[in-house]
Amino acid sequence: MIPKQQITVVLVDDHAVVRQGLCAILNKDSRFKVAGQAQNGREAVQLVRTLQPDVVLMDLGMATLNGVEATRQILAENPTVKVLILSAYSGRDNVERMIAAGVAGYIDKESSADILTQAVYAVAHGRKYFSAVVAKQLHQATEGPGSRGKVKKPNLAALSQREAEVLQLVAEGTTSKEIAVELGISIKTVEKHRQGLMQRLNIHEIAGLTRYALAAGVIEGKVIPVKKTKC
Repeated sequence: MIPKQQITVVLVDDHAVVRQGLCAILNKDSRFKVAGQAQNGREAVQLVRTLQPDVVLMDLGMATLNGVEATRQILAENPTVKVLILSAYSGRDNVERMIAAGVAGYIDKESSADILTQAVYAVAHGRKYFSAVVAKQLHQATEGPGSRGKVKKPNLAALSQREAEVLQLVAEGTTSKEIAVELGISIKTVEKHRQGLMQRLNIHEIAGLTRYALAAGVIEGKVIPVKKTKC
């Protein structure tokens, strides 16, 4: 659901100074409103339950309840809430776990303020956002002797033009109804293309299609243009 007014955000990080910095960046931009802050995953689950924000900006390494489990609980209770991971840990395992958990995006803590606001805005409007460092991890998952085969090596040439279009829209988090409107086809046809994609690529869940699209560069750097804000 696209926010009609300000985008409400809940900040989750176990370091007060980090939360204060994020709060200052977001509240300086009139598009955003920090609705609440939590210092661990347990507090985050309760806060989201109460506030129903548009976006949760989530750290991973926290005591009491870590970001992975907090994300799973939040999305199980509130499937329309968008969880954006902001973490110093951008290794492949973490990225893949969080994609599988259903996050809308993942950026590293070295990202600039502009990247942060772009990411929050994008996921609030139903898009996926992964910073360059994170997307690189998905590329590396398909190459070299260290690859463990978790992401099939991309071969977009094997897809039809329509399948490629559907792949991007699905990976960006677009619903079947929205895809149907965007492409001027029926929802039934969208589902047919989606199933065809999964069969052709031997991928059987949306998270897998997202990983594939990231590895192929289909949605890397896919952001909604926004005005820059000064610190």
